[in-house]
Amino acid sequence: MLPPDFARRADLLLAATDADLARFYPGENPARQPVHTCYVPADLVTEDTPAQWGTAALAAAEEAGGLPELARLAGIDDDAAPDLVERVARKLRTEPVEDLRLDLEDGYGVRPDAEEDADAVAAARTVATFARHRASGDTPAPAFAGIRFKCFEAATRARGLRTLDLFLSTLVREGGLREAGISEDGLPAGLVLTLPKVSAVEQVRVMVEACAAFEDALDLPAGRLRFEIQMETPPMILGLDGTCPIPAMLGAAEVRVSALHYGTYDYSVSLGISGQFQSLEHPAADHAKNVMQVAVAGTGVNLSDGSTNRLPVGDPAQRRESWQLHARLVRRSLERGIYQGWDLHAHQLPTRFLTNYAFYRGAFDDAARRLVAYAGRSVPGIEAADVADEPATARALARYVVRGLLCGAVTEDELHAAGLDPATVRSVANPGAAASSSSSEESA
Repeated sequence: MLPPDFARRADLLLAATDADLARFYPGENPARQPVHTCYVPADLVTEDTPAQWGTAALAAAEEAGGLPELARLAGIDDDAAPDLVERVARKLRTEPVEDLRLDLEDGYGVRPDAEEDADAVAAARTVATFARHRASGDTPAPAFAGIRFKCFEAATRARGLRTLDLFLSTLVREGGLREAGISEDGLPAGLVLTLPKVSAVEQVRVMVEACAAFEDALDLPAGRLRFEIQMETPPMILGLDGTCPIPAMLGAAEVRVSALHYGTYDYSVSLGISGQFQSLEHPAADHAKNVMQVAVAGTGVNLSDGSTNRLPVGDPAQRRESWQLHARLVRRSLERGIYQGWDLHAHQLPTRFLTNYAFYRGAFDDAARRLVAYAGRSVPGIEAADVADEPATARALARYVVRGLLCGAVTEDELHAAGLDPATVRSVANPGAAASSSSSEESA
């Protein structure tokens, strides 16, 4: 019924749309996403910090009665607890921190310029050391590490740019990663830069220009530098024109944004929420994260929840209550499709990993069974599994399995035992974009 050349006309009319969809909505990023980010003031971080956090986490758990007791506080089924405890204990010994942010912003405060200059240089050397430890495998080191520098508001803009400049130039020129054969460009594979308190698209554009200038000056490949955006201000959820500016920010970033993080407390304060009610589960927090989640869906940009400041560091009763709260909030985020959060203290690590491992193992058998059935599905309506999964649901099941694999909750041997080929699962999770071998190697 259509004219003979209509399909060609449709291609011409939609060519620009096709290009924009391919560029800005490439689908979920197949690379590993850390389950958490740990924030530590930059001047307090040493090459031993990850191992120290793991040791402190195990000691706190032991003092509380052991990891099995924390598993009970986290609401983990008794039958699953022994296996989880063994896996989490190994995790805390080998990779207690997946992502470490050396903080030169709020957690660091305002210091004399000379002091912050020195700490920015030291942070670069520490991040380079993490990469060497990661390559050797001899010492616990985070898979991802970097800095949070001061924001691009007028009062701190120059300081933030100078800190970023010192950090990157020292890392490339003095970090020794190129010479050690660890990195061709002098930057670690898991480098992360965090731009906080973003309020306007123009701030993102300035960051893009800064990244391009650093790449030129340091002889880095174009597009090598990417960054996270931290959402802490109301104008990032609702701009002056009555729309949400996040999509425009991602567009202005020219595919340089790697993640969007929710800042619990700055955002809560900006809305006038009283201190005792500031929480990851406040309705205002849920609204902001819902908007962020929709904005990054399909873009390849990761989404991270924020933190709870209720730390398990008091008397035994206070610790139990804080661990229970932390485990519940971690589980809540996972169930809502937010697979990363912040941890502010080593004592939060046991409940972070216990809850994540319970989440990824709890439905693994069912997900594996459904993926096997999906792969071998027959004529619909004649022979079928008890659940008729569509391709979109199969992708979600496969992504669940892959996330569990990358954080160490499940192993490739378990995939094989369930009748699944890991490469096939990855291809179902991300059609047309198989996970890179480096992502696989970064699994715990």
